[in-house]
Amino acid sequence: MSPELELFSSLKRGRFTYFPVVPGRSEFAAAVRQEILKLNPKVVAVELPQALERHAMQAVKRLPEMSVVVFPEPLQNALEEDSLIYVPFEPADPFVEALRTAHAIHAEPLFIEPSLGQRPHVADNYPDPYVIHSIGIDSYVEQWRLHKSGRSQEMEQHAAGMAYRLQGTDPSASIFVVVSLNLLDALLEAMEIPQEEPPEEVTSPSDVQLLNLHPDCLAEITTDYPYHQARYEAWRIGGQENEYVDRRHVNFALLKEAELFYEANTGDKVTPWHRRLLARFTRNLAQIEHQLVCGLFDLTTAARAIVDDNYAWEVWELANRYEFQRDHCPELETVRISADEIFLNTRRIRLQRRLPRPKQRLKPATLKSRKMEKHAGEWTSQLDGSSICSFPPEDLVIEDYGRWLKQKAKSILSADRSRTEKFTTSILDGVDIRETIRNWHEGKIYVQEHSRVSGEVGAVVVIFDEDKNDRYTYLTTWLGENQNESDMAFYSTHPFEKVVGPGIGRAEYGGYLMTLPPRRMFDVWSDPDYDFAESKSERLLMAALDYSMEKHVVYVAEKPPRTVFRSIAAKLGRQIIYIPVGQLSPTKLKRVRVVHVLDSHQRRNNAKDYLW
Repeated sequence: MSPELELFSSLKRGRFTYFPVVPGRSEFAAAVRQEILKLNPKVVAVELPQALERHAMQAVKRLPEMSVVVFPEPLQNALEEDSLIYVPFEPADPFVEALRTAHAIHAEPLFIEPSLGQRPHVADNYPDPYVIHSIGIDSYVEQWRLHKSGRSQEMEQHAAGMAYRLQGTDPSASIFVVVSLNLLDALLEAMEIPQEEPPEEVTSPSDVQLLNLHPDCLAEITTDYPYHQARYEAWRIGGQENEYVDRRHVNFALLKEAELFYEANTGDKVTPWHRRLLARFTRNLAQIEHQLVCGLFDLTTAARAIVDDNYAWEVWELANRYEFQRDHCPELETVRISADEIFLNTRRIRLQRRLPRPKQRLKPATLKSRKMEKHAGEWTSQLDGSSICSFPPEDLVIEDYGRWLKQKAKSILSADRSRTEKFTTSILDGVDIRETIRNWHEGKIYVQEHSRVSGEVGAVVVIFDEDKNDRYTYLTTWLGENQNESDMAFYSTHPFEKVVGPGIGRAEYGGYLMTLPPRRMFDVWSDPDYDFAESKSERLLMAALDYSMEKHVVYVAEKPPRTVFRSIAAKLGRQIIYIPVGQLSPTKLKRVRVVHVLDSHQRRNNAKDYLW
């Protein structure tokens, strides 16, 4: 017997089959649809108020276009005369799906909630329904029923009202009951005894309105964001032979598609190390919320934190895209509703989109504009080609960054070799605040001691891109011009494919090697000693191990070098200190990644007028 059949054999009571669901989750909506199509019941009962029946069925017939049912709050007080309750009808909600599938198979819909009054205040602290992909619905429901919290008298009264409606149905009809998981047991017990008729409706059906939702507000008010709802609708159209909509895959597809718009609108790219940090950050955010997969708010937060506001904007905009929704409807009024009107304790995120503006910005009168060519090809025709050199101000920036990386590497080594112990007679190198707070219950103070790092840091290798697609075709080695300037080998885009001034080319590093003292380095790219390397980055690392005058070599990249390089380094008396590029400032990396190549030393005199 399949897990689903085991579940429904235990929840089948005579002519009633009970299907407990978590409201608003596509995993349960898909399961509801499949079970109704399999059982083909005569009546499908849903946990929705009777007074909504006419408007709810109109909303169901409008699907996949979303609607909202609005009615005044029955228990208003003097301060809340205009208080309204909003009930969105979205495709991936299990109650809506039950009505929609019932309509498709010509089953009779039954609304079993007794009135539009206040529902029981039950916390929706369900475990993440995503787990049913692994353990199945039967285990999920069983574990919930074993560990659920107690029931209130308000819940029992509400369940009694729903039981009254079910007990008054056709005795010969098979009835499929879709009910919230937190009311399942209360309803099952209420069905064991005859129930009295509940109080009459507080609000009449004439007070209920059906409205069309504006596309721009969908992401704020739907339980599953519109991009996910569209994927669910595609699954629904595709048929039951397809698997459930996997929200983890949908989140990944959303981020990947947002990358395309981000690159088109800003010219920047989301790199593999961005993606790895996004995966780690969203996992941690989901764990904070006691979920397995994060929602749209956390996806947007992670996109802003790891990449920038522009990427977060693209993620939010794409998540709000729902092709079935119209911004106007002839037969219904279209409304924009904010999350504050539907949910309590909403969270906000502020995004500042920064894009190039076509209008000229205000600037001081003394600020000169960047020089431009008088005619196309003017600067290219002035290329000499006899020699190349760097731009000294850029050399200072990259040398400073190299020194900072060396200091960071030493601090990493020092931290790895530090030890912490309880304070006795000496505070050593200072109090370890973190360890002291962690063990505060002991009433002890912890101190730390940093072991001295033997040896200095020599060569530095920074890899921005492994260049698997052979984009960086310019391979160069140039020597330092003074004792404070490193020898440097790098691969980059070809600088003179983008000429920004007379004899001045602009390129982008794929990776570079820096080593002191200068004027020692042979051409790395033609040296046969490094033919063992399988990529440009490995060739630079081998050269760094070879030319470094100090014990330690810094290697900055998206992933650590192959294990064999640890052995090579050990044989040469060297040690590789790996720093993940994701730990460094993206803004600083973007600055040091640009390189300008001048085709002669004379170009240095006026290069500042053309560079930015």
